[in-house]
Amino acid sequence: MPHDLIVALGDTRYRVERPFGSWPQNTGFVTDVTVDPRGHVFVMLRHDPLVHPNDPRVIELAPDGSYLNGWGGDLIADSHMLTADAQGRILCVDRDMHEIIICSGSGERLGALGQRGEPLSPFNHPTDVHVSSWGDIYVSDGYAASRVHRFSAYGVHLQSWGEHGSGEGQFGWPHAIWTHVDGRVCVIDRTQNRVQVFDNLGGHLASWTHFYQPVGIWGDDEGNSYVTDMVPSLQKIGPGGEKLGRCRPMLNGAHGIFGTPEGDILLAEGNPSRVTRLVRLD
Repeated sequence: MPHDLIVALGDTRYRVERPFGSWPQNTGFVTDVTVDPRGHVFVMLRHDPLVHPNDPRVIELAPDGSYLNGWGGDLIADSHMLTADAQGRILCVDRDMHEIIICSGSGERLGALGQRGEPLSPFNHPTDVHVSSWGDIYVSDGYAASRVHRFSAYGVHLQSWGEHGSGEGQFGWPHAIWTHVDGRVCVIDRTQNRVQVFDNLGGHLASWTHFYQPVGIWGDDEGNSYVTDMVPSLQKIGPGGEKLGRCRPMLNGAHGIFGTPEGDILLAEGNPSRVTRLVRLD
């Protein structure tokens, strides 16, 4: 008989529900999850583009997890991360094609950042993307670069910062990124076991170091950051870097994370491939 698993992040408790949602059989496995302004859940599936068929790369679910749509098989080669912006667009990281594809919620290609199939233009196997509340778009470029790129809301490349190394403002493997409304830009520096915090122009503010290979990050409206790592654990970090809670709600790790309007937390687990929902209890 199934067990009820309850976890706590500080004073907040959650019931672990897995798997959350369902979709038609697909050769891909879960790599990320995001939620649009309507509360619709978008699950990204990773495939080997040279071996697997063109199954949908992005699955759209209703807020209750019921299947709505699937798209992206002819659009995305190497799925890595995705995010929804305030207009409901879905920005998809096509890692090995060196491109961020901007899509409608139904999967129509609207535009892109970078040059498809062209490394160093400016991306070199990018990892994650986030659209800030002030409109700028930030991209972590981590698999063959150690950079963060900033674009205008219109897709104009404004700035890049970072280089390979272990100092402040240097990166080993920038793997995920999140921006807070107060202007902070938080970057997962996976192989350096830390999260680096910058201002909106790339000035280094702080480093949070109490992680083991951090992977994914999401931030709530109060300025808290939720970070998954390979312990595996999920940690809640306050705006000043204070440790507010830690739990183990996943089996082997969560590559992506995002919150819902109801206060629940979604975790993208690759092994086994599924989405886990943390249902807020208090």
